[in-house]
Amino acid sequence: MKALLAEYAMFHDPLLAPEGKAMYGVIAGSLERCGYRVTSPEDGDFAEEIRRLAPGCDIGLVIAPDHLLAKYTAVMERLTHNIGCGSMNVAVCANKRQTGDILARHGIAVPPGDGPGKKVIKPLAGCGSIGVRVSGEVPGEGEFTQAYIEGEHLSVSLVGSRVVGNVCEFYSGDPPLVLAINRQEISIGPDGRFRYSGGETPVRGHPREREILDSAVRALQVLGCQGYCGIDIVLGDRAYVVDVNPRITTSITGIAACMEEEIADVLIAASKGTGPRCVHLTGSARFDDHGRVVRA
Repeated sequence: MKALLAEYAMFHDPLLAPEGKAMYGVIAGSLERCGYRVTSPEDGDFAEEIRRLAPGCDIGLVIAPDHLLAKYTAVMERLTHNIGCGSMNVAVCANKRQTGDILARHGIAVPPGDGPGKKVIKPLAGCGSIGVRVSGEVPGEGEFTQAYIEGEHLSVSLVGSRVVGNVCEFYSGDPPLVLAINRQEISIGPDGRFRYSGGETPVRGHPREREILDSAVRALQVLGCQGYCGIDIVLGDRAYVVDVNPRITTSITGIAACMEEEIADVLIAASKGTGPRCVHLTGSARFDDHGRVVRA
């Protein structure tokens, strides 16, 4: 069996390359342990490399920044079995203001766009905390404003299952598999810019665990995300969903270090609608913004 693992940043984005390399290593190692021979794009035109390699592979997965993910996933899913989120759902999530509007219409708490108090300016399409800042200035082109929410920074890692229809593949509607709640280390510098420094996983026994998970699960279901998905939450007076990442995130490095199951097995099974209902995590792990992991 052969798997195409197409990670964009290692060749094309020096700023994100360390995280990309770490995520690639986790997924590639798991695929190999599950019996797959892993192939990957070489340096060059990323889409053309996917077109060249995907037809000879049994499965494929793209790891790329949100604003590029839909384009490359669309190429992948036309040529082999995609074990990540579908390109249409990825395209919806890539616009962060649009994503927030959709969630709000379904009664899911998101930071409001106006009102008193401090404001956060965010790129409409971004990755991590890049370009996110507390500022009183007017948003620039390709940016928007949200209210600043004081609270605990968390994320929830989920896997949505898929069913295959006559025309397309889509989210099955079954409850997603919860992998872990993760704590995020996010600080704000003197210039007002957010900085992501990594985190720890899993967060066990949180007093508001049910509220956190309910918000994350509902967000995934509303957006129809399949495969691995990271839901970023700021826990204030409510559990506010501040970002939806329909792709592998850096948290996977810590989760995989603790998880008894193989993440590749989980993703492949979910892509066929047969994923497990739970996974088993032993101990805990801390990871930095480059995905380097220390087991606790």
